[in-house]
Amino acid sequence: EVQLVESGGGLVQAGGSLRLSCVASGFTFNGHVIGWFRQAPGKEREGVSCISTSDGITYYTDSVKGRFTISHDYAKKTVYLQMNSLKPEDTAVYYCAVGGGPNPFMMKQYEYNYWGQGTQVTVSS
Repeated sequence: EVQLVESGGGLVQAGGSLRLSCVASGFTFNGHVIGWFRQAPGKEREGVSCISTSDGITYYTDSVKGRFTISHDYAKKTVYLQMNSLKPEDTAVYYCAVGGGPNPFMMKQYEYNYWGQGTQVTVSS
């Protein structure tokens, strides 16, 4: 059974940092694209960043470039999202997901077929 378990969310002041973790199990970690999405209240879920566990190629949406860093630890089967210089507009539930479609770097939800339960990130002003 594929499982993705996120952790690391919380309440932080603007300008602060958080590191999210996504622990994967139930599938071969190598050879997939794992992404982070977020959904703010009243808004659609959007792709934030993704990484190929094969070659480390990454993608970031424009609004987080220079502030967020995605990485992975193959031995721990974990993908991290280091979030620095957080802004109130980063407030959302953050989800990790495993890409299953042909174009996961497009970061469309339909390109991802397994999802975690989400972790709340709240940035106060």
